[in-house]
Parts: sequence; structure tokens; C-alpha cells
Amino acid sequence: MKIYTKSGDKGRTSLASGKRVSKSDLRLEAYGTADELNSYVGWLRSKVKQSSGGWTIGVDTQLSWVQNRLFDLGAIMAGSNMRLADGSVKQLEKWIDDMQSVLPELRAFILPGGDEMVAVCHVCRTVARRLERSMVVWHEETGDNVAEEVWQFVNRLSDYCFVLARFMSKNIEISVPIWEK
Repeated sequence: MKIYTKSGDKGRTSLASGKRVSKSDLRLEAYGTADELNSYVGWLRSKVKQSSGGWTIGVDTQLSWVQNRLFDLGAIMAGSNMRLADGSVKQLEKWIDDMQSVLPELRAFILPGGDEMVAVCHVCRTVARRLERSMVVWHEETGDNVAEEVWQFVNRLSDYCFVLARFMSKNIEISVPIWEK
């Protein structure tokens, strides 16, 4: 099978339903951002695998799960009849709560960085926030429905990435850069 179809050479592409739309379609912007986030999560996984410590196995497993849910999300936004797996939002919330239980209370705004792996985690967080904003624009401009579970998942995913960055910093024993007013 050839990878190129030439059907998109004139700025149009097909949704899962077969409907042809412009590549500037707001839906494509949203699921393209989900794809971009998935790529960043893959980069984060590669950094986690290069790190040491027993905590990395669990985080790698979590990030693999996140990548699969992001692929599901892209398919949902492309118009397939799929749904996110039951409990996906609750799973992210459980991981957030588990990590927060071993972290000190947050008393200041933190800056992205401190370590490349942690910085990539913050990139994932900010791309998840951009995905959420692009979903809002898509919904508001077109009136297309976005399932509540999709909104919740993307919102929780950015929270997960934020807490994961703090969790990684603790486990690799680096200080978290703090915003200085």
C-alpha cells in the first residue's frame, strides 16, 4: 500500500465519514493538535525511558495509555463512532491524586524546566491546553457537539502533565524553578 494517495494535494481531506473538507477546517485543527500532543507524549516517553529509577516503569505505562487515548480522541474528533474508554477521566484523576499524595504542597507558581524531561512534560501540558482551546473554537464556530467526556479528558490531561512534571522533578531530585515576581 502506498502512503500517499494524492487526494489531499488540493487542500482538502476526508473525515472518517468520508465527507471531504478543507484542511483548514476547525475540526482538523483540533484533531491535528491531538496528534501533535501525541507526538510530544512519545518524546516524553523516550526521555522517561532514558531516566533511571523504579518510578519510570509506571510512568511509561501511563504515558503509553495516554498515547492510545489520544489516538482514540483523534478518531472521535474525525467523526468515527468511537467513544473514549469508560473510566478514562477517572483514571487520569487517580494518577493525579496518587502523584500529589507524595508531593509537597504547591506554594508558588513554577516555571517549566529544570531538566529536559520535565520541560518536555510542560510542553505536553501546554499543547493539551491548546488542544482544549482549539476544541472550544471548533465547537463555538460550528455548533458541532463535543462529548462531555472528551472535554473532561483533555482538561484532566493537562492537569496530569502538570503534576507529572512535579512528580518527575521530585524523583530525579532536581529543584523546581519558581516564578520570581
